[in-house]
Amino acid sequence: MKIKTYAILSLFALFIVSCSVVDKLLTFTVSNETSFKIASGFPLNLATEIITPDVTTNSSAEFQNNNTKADLVKDVKLTELKLTITDPTDKTFSFLKSIHLYISTDANDEIELAYLDNINSTVNTINLICTPEKLDKYIKASSYKIRAKAVIKETVTKDITVKSDMKFKVTADPF
Repeated sequence: MKIKTYAILSLFALFIVSCSVVDKLLTFTVSNETSFKIASGFPLNLATEIITPDVTTNSSAEFQNNNTKADLVKDVKLTELKLTITDPTDKTFSFLKSIHLYISTDANDEIELAYLDNINSTVNTINLICTPEKLDKYIKASSYKIRAKAVIKETVTKDITVKSDMKFKVTADPF
């Protein structure tokens, strides 16, 4: 009886370990970026929208490079969203009180992607808090839209260009 119990437990443990190994083999990162401008004269202490250009995904090429296809992708999550001021180069995020980024496509509703509130930064790069949303349908699309909603706490006298770097963890199904 003990031998059967050990055999079943061993098989179960092997199954669990092999599943996590397969998931690691089928997990990779897709990176995208976009830039947007925060215009001078932006209203203070008011949540105001910032329109960004559509982001063209390179997903199909990334899927192919990782030996999978879009229809085999089972899970996509945002793991990192970093904002960097690229112009003017000496500007920091001290002017920004909060920022929320949203993602949508023509076929899919808008959902919150990442955010950061109560910003108190004196550097030109910040990392936002990523939401736990499943993003499969957005990353599989040929392009998606990013909308930003920001609250400014200091007067902006010159346009500020911000680059957004996004990293998505993609897990594909082997079958």
